[in-house]
Amino acid sequence: MTGLRSTTMRWAAFAGAVLIAAIGSMLLNSSGRSSSRAPAFTLSVDPGTALSGRAPDFTLTDQFGRAVSLRSFRGRVVILAFNDAECTTVCPLTTTAMVGAKRLLGAAGSQVQLLGVDANPDARSITDVRAYSEVHGMTHDWHFLTGSLPRLRRVWTAYNIDVAIEHGQIDHTPALYVIDPAGRFAKVYLMQMSYSSVDQQAQLLAQEASSLLPGHPPVRSRVSFAQIRPIGPTTAVSLPRAGGGSLRLGPGGTPHLLIFFATWDSEVTNLAAQLGVLRGYQRMAIEGGLPPLAAIDEGSVEPSASALPHFLQSLRSPLPYPVAIDRSGRLADGYGVEDEPWLVLASPEGGVLWYYDISTSGWLRTSALRARVRAAMSRVETPSSATVQSLLAGSPPALAAIHQQAGQLLGDRAALSIRLRALRGYPVVVNAWASWCAPCRSEFGLLASASARYGREVAFLGVDTSDSPGDARSFLMAHSVSYPSYQSSISALSSTAVIEGLPTTIFIDPAGKVVYVHTGQYEAEGTLDEDIARYLLRPDATRIG
Repeated sequence: MTGLRSTTMRWAAFAGAVLIAAIGSMLLNSSGRSSSRAPAFTLSVDPGTALSGRAPDFTLTDQFGRAVSLRSFRGRVVILAFNDAECTTVCPLTTTAMVGAKRLLGAAGSQVQLLGVDANPDARSITDVRAYSEVHGMTHDWHFLTGSLPRLRRVWTAYNIDVAIEHGQIDHTPALYVIDPAGRFAKVYLMQMSYSSVDQQAQLLAQEASSLLPGHPPVRSRVSFAQIRPIGPTTAVSLPRAGGGSLRLGPGGTPHLLIFFATWDSEVTNLAAQLGVLRGYQRMAIEGGLPPLAAIDEGSVEPSASALPHFLQSLRSPLPYPVAIDRSGRLADGYGVEDEPWLVLASPEGGVLWYYDISTSGWLRTSALRARVRAAMSRVETPSSATVQSLLAGSPPALAAIHQQAGQLLGDRAALSIRLRALRGYPVVVNAWASWCAPCRSEFGLLASASARYGREVAFLGVDTSDSPGDARSFLMAHSVSYPSYQSSISALSSTAVIEGLPTTIFIDPAGKVVYVHTGQYEAEGTLDEDIARYLLRPDATRIG
């Protein structure tokens, strides 16, 4: 699949919060106050940061080709978001919350204006913003504004919106502003990736808009702001199926393969055709003992209850696998869905064996999907010394030097820093572990296999934390890997990345930038492989053999 996609990673929430603080203190004269209406928020809902100062005016073109200026909406509350016109991650959740907020105000919603400004430099035509508006059922609910790249950049700069292309994908600041009827800033929100909290965010936006309107009209919602518990593969759940019946998921039985999607994915990919192609996989699953496939529609962010039925009726023939509906978004959050469409292979025990981001990496051919699933289900065995030597033969000098120190316990955090600087130009995987850590022992075989298969392109390093040298050396003698480890405290290692527990795996790009942090044990080769491919290599670079 071609095209660029917008991504917002959960691990980046802290950096985003710092950015929002910078918006307030450096550019917008923030008062530094945050909302206290709700006693407790989930981590995926931003209560907003209070701002002051006049919102910079601008004039751009909407989805109908009409010139629209911010100042033309004086007298109304404006909810302004910066959205990628081809986004399949946080932007659709943001716009769903915006529309929901306006509807929660009833008739008073007519005094609220929804605006979007395109944040994709490569998809900024009127056709692009109209297509997004149409598939999300928002054509007449807002103005989605675009313009020439210089004009858009001026608006991005005025609102402190960073737009960049990272690893072939669009990345932008997911900020949403509420502007009062006098054209002054009220609050800024950092929108985050959580399907289950869309209704909470909508209520927060509606409450803020109500506080700025005459008479403070009532908000027609009383959603709890308590932490929402996701439903992951360790929890049994029964979902309603399109057309009737139910689908049971959870631990027990056999492995199962799920594809999460929403009908609006059709804006950026031929969703109908590709769901049809998956008929081939389902046939193989029935005949060849592969995990059966089920599709999960993200009903929590569909434009209407009729969107899925209309989509299924438009297909040339019925799908041979069940299509269930996740109306709460809790399943998507529990299975770690960060994009649309998204594949997840779950084990009978409730573990995630493999995941795959179709939006950024493209649809897999049936044969490739079968191979990925089989590889994820296969038992990983630590490769023999001869196999490791064969796989790593011909490695570049910097990586060969790592292999020559396989299994050794080297210096401290300062020595690790020197090594990381010497490895600039190569992607690096750093695994933090300890000899007393049972999950660390469980995943070491996966790292041994990955370091042998990827070691000619990727540098692997270990960091033994909060451990004695003797125990660490005994551990390394019993767990053979093709790379050395350093010793460091967790607090010292936190200067590289936030360490919330062991094991933790840190992914560093060739420029020396931390691009992803995985907290906890890798349970399957497939998930580790996908993270290496997704964050450090080309999307099609995952090794199967």
